[in-house]
Amino acid sequence: MHFRHGPGPAELILILFIACILLTFMAIKVFSFCRIFSKAGYSWAFGLLMLVPLSEIVLPLVLALIERPVCKELRQFKQAQKN
Repeated sequence: MHFRHGPGPAELILILFIACILLTFMAIKVFSFCRIFSKAGYSWAFGLLMLVPLSEIVLPLVLALIERPVCKELRQFKQAQKN
């Protein structure tokens, strides 16, 4: 009797297919957060922090709760126009 050790060709193809899908979704998520951070006035490199495991929870909270540099500049511009 011959026992096969490890995954066969079909299992390897399935594993590679799932890995490609996961990498694609991860790249889309990182690209999206890079764009969000750059439009909010931060460095686009903050989006790369989405690759760190727990930052997926912290970064959206940072964007939601901390005043953005763009908003700060707009407020200063409006104050300068009033004076």
